[in-house]
Amino acid sequence: MIVRAAWARVRQLGQGVGADRWPRIIQEWLYPPTCLLCGDPGGAGLDLCPACAADLPRIAVACPRCASLVAADAPRLCGRCQIRPPVYSAAHAPLLYDSHNEVGFLVKGLKFARRQACARLLGTLLADSLAGRADPPEALIPVPLHPRRLRKRGFNQALEIARFVSARLEIPLAPDACRRVRDTAAQSSLGSAKQRRLNLREAFRAAPDLAYRHVAVIDDVLTTGTTATELARTLRRAGVEKVEVWTCARAG
Repeated sequence: MIVRAAWARVRQLGQGVGADRWPRIIQEWLYPPTCLLCGDPGGAGLDLCPACAADLPRIAVACPRCASLVAADAPRLCGRCQIRPPVYSAAHAPLLYDSHNEVGFLVKGLKFARRQACARLLGTLLADSLAGRADPPEALIPVPLHPRRLRKRGFNQALEIARFVSARLEIPLAPDACRRVRDTAAQSSLGSAKQRRLNLREAFRAAPDLAYRHVAVIDDVLTTGTTATELARTLRRAGVEKVEVWTCARAG
């Protein structure tokens, strides 16, 4: 009786959907979404309850070129981008990052506690904020880790987030399009902008057969933009015409 009732519930959840959705439906029935922030049942298929979703620090208005916060009545581009625009063509971040807010909890939970569910939630929120955009990129390129750092951490958080963005937006993932050839110090450990720039100089190398015209670089948080700038510069040198930066959050 229990098995029969369970199967009936699964069929009810899957009524009217395509065969490709069944694995996800069964997974959601076996492991229902649970809010990563408070532990309550998740909503809309996310590991986030409606109350916590409403409380997320979302970015209402941002500069389309660098994703920095701007006032609602500000010019389209921020003052910095009007004077000296970044190498990348556009940047997008739906959430505001602070080490002590909810987004900081999710980012650190993925990066330092290996909570893969955080990658699923962050990637889904990023993808949903970009759904329906015209002129999507041909590929998504996660910011690469140096092999030594990858062995130490065990995973690349940018790649894990990008997997969910790729699946949800149906944009190919290109993790081998660029690699990190220098094991640089963590950007957060450096004080000045000059130190950050020097730290990442020539840190990336694009694949020799790169043939994309338009790509989006994926990362967890956009802070000073130094990493995004160096990676975009590398891709542009390899022939990519348009490089966007998509991150889950922007540091204020």
